[in-house]
Amino acid sequence: MNQSLLEDLLADPQNLTHVLDNLQEGVIAHDLQRNIFFFNRRAEDITGYSREEVLGRDCHQVFEQPFCGEQCSFCTAEPPDFDISEYRINIVNKAGETRKIEMSAIMMRDDAGRAIGVLATLRDITDLLNLQFKVRELTGFHNIIGRDPQMIEIFKQIRDVAEYEFPVHIFGETGTGKELVAEAIHNESRSEAAPFVPINCGALPEGLIESELFGHVKGAFSGAIRDKKGRFELAENGTIFLDEVGELPRHLQVKLLRFLQSGTFTRVGGEKTLRIEARVISATNKDLKQEIKTGAFREDLFYRLNVIPISLPPLRKRKNDIPLLAEHFLSRFNSVKKKGPITISDPALSLMMDYSWPGNVRELENVLQFALVKAKGRTIEPGDLPFELKQDLSPSKKRGPDQKLDPERVKAVLSETDGNKVRAARLLGVGRATLYRYLDRMKDDK
Repeated sequence: MNQSLLEDLLADPQNLTHVLDNLQEGVIAHDLQRNIFFFNRRAEDITGYSREEVLGRDCHQVFEQPFCGEQCSFCTAEPPDFDISEYRINIVNKAGETRKIEMSAIMMRDDAGRAIGVLATLRDITDLLNLQFKVRELTGFHNIIGRDPQMIEIFKQIRDVAEYEFPVHIFGETGTGKELVAEAIHNESRSEAAPFVPINCGALPEGLIESELFGHVKGAFSGAIRDKKGRFELAENGTIFLDEVGELPRHLQVKLLRFLQSGTFTRVGGEKTLRIEARVISATNKDLKQEIKTGAFREDLFYRLNVIPISLPPLRKRKNDIPLLAEHFLSRFNSVKKKGPITISDPALSLMMDYSWPGNVRELENVLQFALVKAKGRTIEPGDLPFELKQDLSPSKKRGPDQKLDPERVKAVLSETDGNKVRAARLLGVGRATLYRYLDRMKDDK
């Protein structure tokens, strides 16, 4: 078929509609006033709305809110200025189901280059993500790296809680990635493009933390030369993340409790009651129930914060993720330094697998940065690792790949993989031969 004939075919509106209706992606087009003038068959499938319900109507009215949520470029009086915009969004279809969509929006222009509307393509990846969860083939989720079954369960929790605005409390040791989990919950929600505002409650002087959280009015204290919004106001329609919430002074715990109960607060020195919508996610490495017993933390606040608890495993409880994490960090370092690929020798990796990692993933990242600087070639050797990794091993401690394995862990992973030893070895972070030897030894020990 020559180009002229193809152009003639596509110039016919019926032919063009037929082509677009048979695409695997949804296609929506609207003008600068958001009035929809094209809606293909796949867009009907994805959204649950028919062409008759949407054509000629403002997309905000059709979907009862901006279809793209906070990512919408057409919520202001001024027309947006972009050529192409790509992002992921969560939508709620007509049946009330939440779907994860990959969106690509292209600005349409006339011959003079003036914007005349937007053509958007939609790809529903919900089922693909669900399949990845089901077969446990994920190696990460929203910048959280891991394929250990414990981490897959965390990923599932993130997806489940993201649909609701209930408070979430994350417990985990220092360095386990509590802020990453909080940000992942935010990014999975429909408020993903709204502000995510983190604050470390233990890092601010007691005299400043109330102003930081709730703002102040001019003249409230010495140095308050103007009204200032607090973190809660900055997080409006989004998420505020209260890290180390156990460090909050008692009088601020009362103010936080009031916000959780009513969504209202007052600025320092102010009299006006303010109301905002913002999700609260908190985190701590402390046992708050023990803090309640000592009187350091309010019991009623704990139960308001701990509506949905998420507990993060320490790295020593998911050691099979260490090779994956190491590969991730080295790849990231390499992309910045452009040194070329760096690998870790088996003896060095064995040392890393035997270490207890009291600083968790953050410590692992720091160790690899140290080793990357010290390594002379393109392979990290045991001598390139910090002294504490070698000091942590007792002389009698067994070395080698089998150190990664324990009977309960092996049984659990084999059960998850329905006895598939190849997949089990991959999840355990060992070679297939290593797993076979270990299983033979388990039989001999019975």
